[in-house]
Amino acid sequence: MTAEPITPPAASAPQPIIAADRLTKDFELDSGRLTAIEDVSFTVFPGEFVTIIGPSGCGKSTLLRLVADIYRPTSGTIHVDGLIPSEARRRREFGVVFQDPSLFPWRDVLANVMLPLEIAGQARSAEARRFAEELVRLVGLDGFEHARPGQLSGGMRQRAAIARALVLHPRLLLLDEPFGALDEITRQRMNIELLRIWAESETTALLITHSLSEAVFLSDRVFVMSHRPGQITEEIAIDLPRPRSPEMYRSQRFFDLVNSVSDALFGSAGPGAEGPGAAFDATP
Repeated sequence: MTAEPITPPAASAPQPIIAADRLTKDFELDSGRLTAIEDVSFTVFPGEFVTIIGPSGCGKSTLLRLVADIYRPTSGTIHVDGLIPSEARRRREFGVVFQDPSLFPWRDVLANVMLPLEIAGQARSAEARRFAEELVRLVGLDGFEHARPGQLSGGMRQRAAIARALVLHPRLLLLDEPFGALDEITRQRMNIELLRIWAESETTALLITHSLSEAVFLSDRVFVMSHRPGQITEEIAIDLPRPRSPEMYRSQRFFDLVNSVSDALFGSAGPGAEGPGAAFDATP
């Protein structure tokens, strides 16, 4: 008797590292209730680089702060690696980088990077210190380990902040306009550095930005948000090959993708958006 062939089980779909379902966030102001975001659902999968972009005041940063357990949703649910955000924060599943690097001016670079280790009671571990030193090298600050923040450029301070966010081995890196205060040349250089750090640290990244070119250059997917109350109106897949290089900024495909994001943005902005300067940083 001939044995029947065995069909292998289908590979299970990867579980999202961020799963948001119908999130709404209201704020109580003196003037009344303000709905920042409404009925927002999205997923981010392990190893992805995802960017959220939208009009000023649309709730992009509010959405990131819900993931980071800085805010609690008014309604809806959100999970980070299968956990509610407060539990994910306690388990140090994510690191956060804001536009202001917020380094302590009296601590040198290495001491600032090691601060989360001190808070977690791990600073005396030789292995943890070695990892912190490796991160300083990874972000390109070797030779500046003992420099104070006041002795560093803006880009160098932001790289120190990224190293600090990675020192506890988070699976997820949350970035809230980390390069918004930098000039365009430094910003493009930092985009390339961020991609290198992201790839070598094997994390998942969620970025908030106003820059169309930054969103396209860095991302696997771009979520476009509408005017407040913010909703995700479109998802655009970025099919530029990896690793990304500075030459891609001049490619036709890059410009086509920037135009696609721009069209989606202006379509979501509502009346009164009359060009790149109206609500967005569209600098290529």
